[in-house]
Amino acid sequence: MDANRALTALIEGRLAPGVYQWRTPPVPGAIGDTGWTGRAEEAGLRAFHLDGRRARDKESFLRLCSEVFDIPGPPPGGWDDLGDGLADLSWTPAKSGYLVLYESWSELADADQRSLRAVLDVFARAIKAWRDTSTPMTVLMSSVGVEVAGVPRLA
Repeated sequence: MDANRALTALIEGRLAPGVYQWRTPPVPGAIGDTGWTGRAEEAGLRAFHLDGRRARDKESFLRLCSEVFDIPGPPPGGWDDLGDGLADLSWTPAKSGYLVLYESWSELADADQRSLRAVLDVFARAIKAWRDTSTPMTVLMSSVGVEVAGVPRLA
């Protein structure tokens, strides 16, 4: 399933909130294409794009999240701070949900496997916090030829 079909499934309520990965075909220039964000926002989703090429360790990932999610105050000092911010998001309300596209996550996986596992835990806790609200959260992890063990792949 490509990003557009995943987004359609999410908008139509056929995709339960969660963390998912999908294999994207290697297309030159495909990384960083944020055309999907307009479509998501038209459907009432607040869309966030995490470009993992900028995050190869815990500190750089926390800084990236601080910027992308526009977390007020100082950058998160640790995973718990980031988790608290993602479970709140009151400063960036959504009409019908939150959608995070995490591209190039393999950069972090290659450099700092422990941090990638912590990121997945933070996402899982945030998704759980939003699951039974009118604004659930879903995280899509783009992959080209690599997969994260334990993260369901979209068919």
